[in-house]
Amino acid sequence: MLRTFSVTDIGRKRKLNQDYVFASEQPIGNLPNIFIVADGMGGHNAGDYASKYAVETVKEEIGRSFEKSPVKILGTAIETANRHIRKKAGEEAALSGMGTTMVAATCLSDKYLEVANVGDSRLYVVNDRKIEQITRDHSLVEEMVRLGGIDRAAARSHPDKNIITRAIGAKDTVEADFFHVELEPGDIVLMCSDGLTNMLEDKEIHMILSTQGSVEEKAEELVKAANQNGGKDNIAVIIIEPVAEERSGEFF
Repeated sequence: MLRTFSVTDIGRKRKLNQDYVFASEQPIGNLPNIFIVADGMGGHNAGDYASKYAVETVKEEIGRSFEKSPVKILGTAIETANRHIRKKAGEEAALSGMGTTMVAATCLSDKYLEVANVGDSRLYVVNDRKIEQITRDHSLVEEMVRLGGIDRAAARSHPDKNIITRAIGAKDTVEADFFHVELEPGDIVLMCSDGLTNMLEDKEIHMILSTQGSVEEKAEELVKAANQNGGKDNIAVIIIEPVAEERSGEFF
């Protein structure tokens, strides 16, 4: 079983919320559940259109897929969303140049997680010992860190930190990264947009998620802390707590 909660917040500086989340603990198509965070970009209302349209397209494609492999299901759905967004952007001038990040995950049990990522929205696995970023940002600054040009601390305040190198809708083809994650008892999954991670360091996120409380309370506390630190962007958060059936039966 899963305990989950999802939320988006406009933040303190933006006039429009371009983040979009979708969370279903119930099966969609051949996936047992699906969780998605998207952070749109584009002028006027193009960014919020892109994020919502991409998520809705992915959800529909998952629902109609006959594939069994979660990686193939997610990969094909993301490619379809990319084509649809490119087509829409070409048809309507107001939507020209729109795109969106996306991180999507499905829990195959309380022990395994399959993740797809395009852009710089993130998925973390957190427990009482550590916080680990599973996804790798597709961003200019992340490339600089990887090549040794700057260190991780300098990356947080780099002036180009918002330039991403991959997005759904940016090019005619899109390449997602995939991650297979083996979960341990007590692990919490956090999915979020950069509106959270730009405002909070990993150790602050870890501290909040390590406290006692429900998934809803933890999600709301993350949003509150991001806003207290400036709230410079929209904030999207999904928290997933997998609970093994046999363990839960011991306590109830």
